[in-house]
Amino acid sequence: MKKLLFPVLLLVAAVSIAQNKKPNIVFIMADDMGFSDIGSYGAEIQTPNLDKLAGAGVRLKQFYNTGRCCPTRASLLTGQYSHNVGMGYMTGFDQETPGYLGDLNKQNMTIAEALKMAGYSSYMAGKWHVSSNTKPKGPQDNWPLQRGFDRYFGTLMGSGSYFKPKTLMSGNAPVKPEQGFYLTDAISDSASKFIKDHIVQKNNAPFFLYVAYTAPHWPLHAKEQDIEKYSKLYQQGWDSLRLKRYKKQIQLGVLDPSYALSPREDSVPAWKDIPASEKAIWVKRMAIYAAQVDCMDQGIGKIISTLKENKVLENTMVVFVSDNGGCAEYTSTMDNSIEKLGTDESYESYRGAWANLSNTPFRLYKTRLHEGGIHAPCIISWPGHTPKPGAVLENAPVHIIDMMPSFLEMAGVEYPNQFNHNNLNPINGRSFLPILQNKQQADRVLYWEHQANRAIRIQDWKLVSKSSEEPPYIGNWELYDLKKDRTEKFDLALKYPEKVKELEAIWNKWANANHVFPLIGSDLPKRGQQFKRVF
Repeated sequence: MKKLLFPVLLLVAAVSIAQNKKPNIVFIMADDMGFSDIGSYGAEIQTPNLDKLAGAGVRLKQFYNTGRCCPTRASLLTGQYSHNVGMGYMTGFDQETPGYLGDLNKQNMTIAEALKMAGYSSYMAGKWHVSSNTKPKGPQDNWPLQRGFDRYFGTLMGSGSYFKPKTLMSGNAPVKPEQGFYLTDAISDSASKFIKDHIVQKNNAPFFLYVAYTAPHWPLHAKEQDIEKYSKLYQQGWDSLRLKRYKKQIQLGVLDPSYALSPREDSVPAWKDIPASEKAIWVKRMAIYAAQVDCMDQGIGKIISTLKENKVLENTMVVFVSDNGGCAEYTSTMDNSIEKLGTDESYESYRGAWANLSNTPFRLYKTRLHEGGIHAPCIISWPGHTPKPGAVLENAPVHIIDMMPSFLEMAGVEYPNQFNHNNLNPINGRSFLPILQNKQQADRVLYWEHQANRAIRIQDWKLVSKSSEEPPYIGNWELYDLKKDRTEKFDLALKYPEKVKELEAIWNKWANANHVFPLIGSDLPKRGQQFKRVF
């Protein structure tokens, strides 16, 4: 036995070293934030920590989500198109069809479950929103701790008060917010604590941390000191700021100067036409929204500082994205009281006029599948594994389904065919790691569907349609050449009808094979609240 002891010790040491070399992964997601809402993508909003992260890493010009919170989160966690895991629409609205269960099915593994095979610990802070049940007395099989995460703090729901959230969870147990609570700060603080505790308890093991902010999703709730920074900035209005953001995007290199700024949306009036008596409340709406983004950035700074202080930043990939484009939803429970706006006595959205600014230079909004709904900022920092710091990369489109296969490749995990006695769907995404080395990737087809909005992209051709309000809900196809027209100004459908038919046939084949049908239209009673797209 004594002769075996030394080799065994060497083996244990070698395993520990190998595990320690596996990179940590921190994935950060903003909620309902547009393409241009951070400084490194064109905004006037103060986001120094994200800008610094972009300066140390890379920014992607072509990153896509699914256009809505639930499907994006489902695709992130599983590497699959959302319909394949039962989340084609939203949680809690079971349409009794495989693609629209409103809950994660069992034909998938989450990132956290898969990374356990490589010795990772996994933590989550923030918005879950992929389980139909959000009450402790109901089934918890699709809650974070039951889907691979070792610790969790946050909300299982899609939205709610930042000051007094009703469904705040620590692990599987509900907790009550204390005096002075603000959700964005609590998410940041929890994420930092998870890192610190991991270093103390499991220093030789790699970790995966998923930070899912609710900011800047409505309601417009922010701390007064953050709002004050922006109290006068937005007096210049959305038209002037859209142009300024557009020019800054070209200067920063995140937008090619050949792409035109899309026109102001038809539902949005010119700023000069807003009555003077109404402008103050519009200014405050956007000031609060900016304050929500600003506070999120402050929290990201805390997380990065925690990584640095614990000497793990150099071996950590940090990714930042948004789950969909800026949100044009109109929600209000108050009487335009400017004094209450931003406090827990209000429940407001910033509406389509400011969402049009958020999505500069693109068209349309969250839920739609034009670029304004699905095109998001993406920052990736991984010391020693990316090109020149601050680079802007455009060698191929990256989709939210690509996150899981990329993380598994980093960890050395091979995705299995079965898990917990269930057969698994294959992953739909592919690793983006070659892009970080400026390597070209083979062409592929990307697909979207949400709420009967449809889209397909093959190389630079994009076919897209907006849903209608009446059965069968589908609208006319529009065709764009994204190489020449990234902002979708020039519809080529009438000019190239054969290309429309070709892409439509490919989309239909995908939809039939991936549980997309029957399409969920706009008048089904189970769909829940409908939001008007007005300014």
